[in-house]
Amino acid sequence: MTTPAPPGRLPENVARFVRLLRAAGLPVGPGHTITAVRALGAVDVTAKRQFYWALHGTLVARREHRHIFESAFRLFWRDPFGADEALAALLSRSRVPRRKPASRAPARLWPEGETASRPAVEPPRETVREIPLRMAFSPAEVLRTKDFEEMTALEVLRAKEAIRSLRLDLRPVPARRQEPDPRGRFVDMRRTLRTVVRTGGCPLPLQRKSPRTRRPAVVALCDISGSMEAYSRILLHFFHALTNAADRVHTFVFGTCLTNITRLLRDRDVDRALDRTGATVRDWYGGTRIGASLKAFNVHWSRRLLAQGAVVLLVTDGLDLDGGEGIRVEARRLRKSCRRVVWLNPLLRYRAFSPKAAGIRALLPEVDEHRPVHNLDSLERLAEVLSGRGGRLAGARG
Repeated sequence: MTTPAPPGRLPENVARFVRLLRAAGLPVGPGHTITAVRALGAVDVTAKRQFYWALHGTLVARREHRHIFESAFRLFWRDPFGADEALAALLSRSRVPRRKPASRAPARLWPEGETASRPAVEPPRETVREIPLRMAFSPAEVLRTKDFEEMTALEVLRAKEAIRSLRLDLRPVPARRQEPDPRGRFVDMRRTLRTVVRTGGCPLPLQRKSPRTRRPAVVALCDISGSMEAYSRILLHFFHALTNAADRVHTFVFGTCLTNITRLLRDRDVDRALDRTGATVRDWYGGTRIGASLKAFNVHWSRRLLAQGAVVLLVTDGLDLDGGEGIRVEARRLRKSCRRVVWLNPLLRYRAFSPKAAGIRALLPEVDEHRPVHNLDSLERLAEVLSGRGGRLAGARG
C-alpha cells in the first residue's frame, strides 16, 4: 500500500527545507526529499512533535548534524515553539543587551537571504507573527577578513572558490645533492679529472657545480575535533588545492587518532575527494589527543616523509583532551626531524589570546612559527609565504 502524499504545498516546502539543509552541509538530496514526504504522509502533520521527528528520522543520519537540523527546523517552519529561537537569533546580531544569552543558530543556515529562508505557504487563515532575518551582502574585501565560523553557506561557497584560485607554487630550497653548473661556486673535481683523462691534461678546464634546488615536501597535520569544526572544513579545501598543485604534499587529520588522507585528496574533484574523506575518517568533531596523534605520526610516518627537509603545517587550537600529556616530547621530536614546524592556530584571531591551556603551553616552545588561520586573508598570506613571496617559511632554522 502506497503512503498518500501530504495535502497542500507541504511537499514543496519540504523540498525547500531539504535544499536549505544541503546548503548548510548535511548530506541530503532528492531521495531524502521523497522519503521525508512519504514519512509526513504517514503521521499527523498538525502534531508538531510527530512532524518534527518524521523529518528528523529521514534527514538526519549523524549525531553532529542534530544541532544544525534543529536550528534550521525552528527557523524555517516558524512553528510556535520556534518563534523565540528566531527572535533570539535576531537579537544576537544587534547591540541591544539582553538579560540572559540566547542560543544562536549557525550562520550557514542562511545561504540566499530572507526569501530563501521561508517556506512557501498558503494564505493564512489566522494572524501569524513573522520575524524577518535579513543577511547583508558581503563584498569581496569583507569576505577576505570574515571569520570562517561566522560565514553563511553562500559565503563558504565563495570562500572555497577563492581557495581554488590561490597561487600555490612552493618555493624551491637547496637540496643536499649538487648538479653541473658552468657558473657554479664549487669545482666539480670528479668531472674535471674525467675531462683531463680525455684531453690529456691540455687544456685543463675546470668543471663547476652548484647545489640542486627542489620544492620542499609539505606535511599537514589538521585537527578535526569539535572545536575546530568550522575551520577544518575550509582548510581541507586548501590542502586539497595544495596537494594538486605540488608533487610532495601529505595530509593527515587527527582527533582521537591519526588518519592519512593524502591519496583521497589527490582526486581532482574536490567534492568527491572530501566525500570519501568523510566516509573514511571516523573521529570527526569529537575530542582531541594531540600528544597521542603526534606520537603516532613520529613512529609510523616521520622517517619516510620528513627525511628530505619537509615543512610541517600543524593546524590545531591546542585544546587537548589529555591536558597536554606527551605533547612537548612528541613536538620536540617532530621539530628535530623536519626543516620547519609551523603552527596554524585559529585562536590567534583574538587580540587577547593568552597561552593558558596546558596543550598550548606545551606546544608553543617547540614550533618555529605561530600563525593565525581563521579567514581567507590568513590563507592568502600562508600561500604567499609558501611560495616565497611573503616572507621566509621554507628555509632552514635560524
